[in-house]
Amino acid sequence: MSQSLDRALTLVNQLATGPKTLDELSGVIGVHKSTTLRLLRTLESHRFVQRDGVHHYRLGTALFDLANLALEERDVRRASEAALRDLNSRLGHTVHLASYEDGEVIYIDKYESRHQMRMYSRIGRRAPLHCTAVAKILLADLPAAALQKVLAGMEFPRLTANTIIGPTAYLAELERVRANGYAVDNSEHEDFIHCIAAPIRGARGEVLAAVSMSVPKVLLDFDGLLAHLPDLLATAEAASAECGFVSR
Repeated sequence: MSQSLDRALTLVNQLATGPKTLDELSGVIGVHKSTTLRLLRTLESHRFVQRDGVHHYRLGTALFDLANLALEERDVRRASEAALRDLNSRLGHTVHLASYEDGEVIYIDKYESRHQMRMYSRIGRRAPLHCTAVAKILLADLPAAALQKVLAGMEFPRLTANTIIGPTAYLAELERVRANGYAVDNSEHEDFIHCIAAPIRGARGEVLAAVSMSVPKVLLDFDGLLAHLPDLLATAEAASAECGFVSR
């Protein structure tokens, strides 16, 4: 571990016990105050540290954000595992679990297809926002202001003949997702694969993650895939119940 990183992590650990002065923190890591100040300013720029008045420092909001994201991701993966594994076992198709994190949709779990044709997706990979069913589920649940912020930075490259192009068409698609309670990727990301996705909700009704089932078109046409929508929705409902959601 580099010396600077070691010192910065030591500062964060010290601030976990309460606000500290520059003198106190310099004493802990055994360096001049100017060196400590440079480290603190770097940590402050990333919101890991914030100044508390003139002379004190305390932990910043980034640590709490990261902790909440880590706990949510770990909990939804664990709580959803049985339902997603059962869906994969019964139907044999690829099942994904994805979550939304600061403007990105990330695959956080995957159950491989039992058929010969497999997808190249992997845990930790980002899902394109404009053309994947999981992203549509997750973005459809965002507050209007947050959604507009994401849209402002989105690009809409045409990946297939069915790819949605432009924010107007995409917003209309999200309205359909909200109305239907599920999303589709009708060969919008890859022209030989299509996908359906549904939300997994938490105790407050918020969307914690999206579960999807992806199938090569040579195995099932789009109508055949939609015939499995009740299975997917039942899986999402079972996973949501394990996450504390009570349907009304």
